[in-house]
Amino acid sequence: MKTDIQIAQEAVMLPIKDVAAAYGISEDDLELYGKYKAKVTDELWEEVKDRPNGKLVLVTAINPTPAGEGKTTTSVGLGDALSRLGKKTMIALREPSLGPCFGIKGGAAGGGYAQVVPMEDLNLHFTGDFHAITSANNLLAALLDNHIQQGNALGIDTRQILWKRCLDMNDRALRNVVVGLGSKADGVVREDHFVITVASEIMAILCLSNDMNDLKERLSRIIVAYNYSGEPVTAGQLNAVGAMAALLKDAIKPNLIQTLEHTGAMVHGGPFANIAHGCNSVRATKTALKLADIVVTEAGFGADLGAEKFLDIKCRKAGLKPDAVVLVATVRALKYNGGVPKAELNAENLDALKKGIVNLEKHIENIQKYGVPVVVTLNSFTSDTEAEYEFIKNFCEERGCEFALSEVWAKGGEGGEALAEKVIQTLENKESHYHPIYPDDMSLKDKIHTVAAEIYGADGVTYSPAANKALKQIEDMGFGNFPVCMAKTQYSLSDDQTKLGRPTGFEINVRDVYVSAGAGFVVVLTGAIMTMPGLPKKPAADNIDVNDDGVIVGLF
Repeated sequence: MKTDIQIAQEAVMLPIKDVAAAYGISEDDLELYGKYKAKVTDELWEEVKDRPNGKLVLVTAINPTPAGEGKTTTSVGLGDALSRLGKKTMIALREPSLGPCFGIKGGAAGGGYAQVVPMEDLNLHFTGDFHAITSANNLLAALLDNHIQQGNALGIDTRQILWKRCLDMNDRALRNVVVGLGSKADGVVREDHFVITVASEIMAILCLSNDMNDLKERLSRIIVAYNYSGEPVTAGQLNAVGAMAALLKDAIKPNLIQTLEHTGAMVHGGPFANIAHGCNSVRATKTALKLADIVVTEAGFGADLGAEKFLDIKCRKAGLKPDAVVLVATVRALKYNGGVPKAELNAENLDALKKGIVNLEKHIENIQKYGVPVVVTLNSFTSDTEAEYEFIKNFCEERGCEFALSEVWAKGGEGGEALAEKVIQTLENKESHYHPIYPDDMSLKDKIHTVAAEIYGADGVTYSPAANKALKQIEDMGFGNFPVCMAKTQYSLSDDQTKLGRPTGFEINVRDVYVSAGAGFVVVLTGAIMTMPGLPKKPAADNIDVNDDGVIVGLF
């Protein structure tokens, strides 16, 4: 069996200008990064912004398990299948972080015969967007420390510095560090911290900004610290905005690549959904909606994280209205949720399936609370049985969902045609009545409780003293109308990753809260979630190399 990278390396790609031409994008509206990837210009948006929008389809999933689900693979395969059925389709995805690529999760190009290419480029540096975001983040950190060193005219309290440095790599040793050691000329000694680049507020800002003016306005509102009077100090007050914007000038432009079957893919931005808002950029999605009849996008991890944030943050902020949601599961993952060990997932087990399918049930209910039609799809495995398929199909249809098997990993777009037909039927026959799950004017604690109770199924929420203090301060500063961005484990509906299926009788534990004033949301840290992941005992980096022919091997 061929690996993902072998399939990608054998692909015959079209020049990206030819892929662009199929969507009416001229070569003048492309900034080429070699033959097979390009950024689309600011001028393109001006040309297309008054066109009507196509239909927007979100792909999400049940909570991830070691058995695998295949959300990005499904997004890519569904896009190719819709194209095969004569629909002008474009895919809108996130860019992968280097952290998972060299850590444990893998990349974000899809898999098998449902991939976007060039796969290696996408997973390794791509067009440099993440490096630009990292540099802008760390420039602000450097300007902050320099301001303190050069006299501290703003009266910044070094015990109340919020802004952290970042790195696009899993590196637990940098979670807590001390800077300024050495002589007086080396800076003020203080505790500092690193987050992974995908958790940087600048990543969120880039992904939620409409244009450069919006980007600069958001950058100016970033709260970096508090002064000795307890007042917020912003990036605007540090005169950091212009230089940061210069670093982000090209990064704000969406990237265009293609699938193995030459469907266009806007791939731009990459916040994680467990520690950030988990969606690709507003600019990429909006541009794709003007260029295609149907846009397939995805949001990270399970629907309790990525889809919730897509629906409560991204759509609210950008004025987007999704027309359908595709919910991805596998028989194996549902049996895992039913208590079957990973080594025994190949055997038919209807009892375990009945126990584990409650996880899928909760996600169906959650999406329906937003008023959006749901299509459930199963990524098929050779070990699946007809009895298992029939049980899941009936379960979904009893809950008002369309259902289809997906074989896109093995067959590409052809293997997604059954799913594509169900999506088309849903778009044509079921009306979306999208609405967020809470209003802007609800208090922050009520918003947190709404997500915890309605989406996670929690009995309530507990707060540490630090979280209570932070919430009061955030509301006193006038940010109480912001949506909440929950940072929570992806492996469970609760904040305890060991609670599989559909847990009950639990509370969500909020340990800290902070405002991302530029992004426009309040981040709520629950359980033991980390904003700087660590590497596993055997990281994926162990298997990656460049062979004697200069070809990358071992990358998935």
